[in-house]
Amino acid sequence: MFFSSIYAKQQSVALPAAIEKVLDYLKAHDFTKMEPGRYEIQGDDIFAQVFDAATKPAEEQRPEAHEKYADVQFLASGRERLGFTPDTGSYEVDERFDDRDLIFYKKVENECFIEARPGCYSVFFPEDIHRPACASGQPMTVRKVVVKISVKLL
Repeated sequence: MFFSSIYAKQQSVALPAAIEKVLDYLKAHDFTKMEPGRYEIQGDDIFAQVFDAATKPAEEQRPEAHEKYADVQFLASGRERLGFTPDTGSYEVDERFDDRDLIFYKKVENECFIEARPGCYSVFFPEDIHRPACASGQPMTVRKVVVKISVKLL
């Protein structure tokens, strides 16, 4: 997992080409003016989902993970907290949706939180359990972009 902003002056490390492609895409679009929906970047290997989400207290959001895709979670507007912790393989699954590559967990331990503002992005790999759309202060509606990157590209 890593966290940064599209407004950072430069990157000091080389990233996989698929992540570089996603960051270029995020920098090139004003998502506050786009319609919610799915936007293909590279077919089913890389695609963006633009949507509005209501943030809630962390205890009302479920921790989740994915096996086939890495998530690049980008905040276009609003404020959001995101929880994260390593997947130790010992957490109890609450629900699993294989067709959506989505696993929800009942609870996790040793969770840390980051605060996102517009322009911030987080990259969550399959070994990262994350809890998105947590309220930072008062709950609000945020505009998010989640870009899915097939792990075969990483």
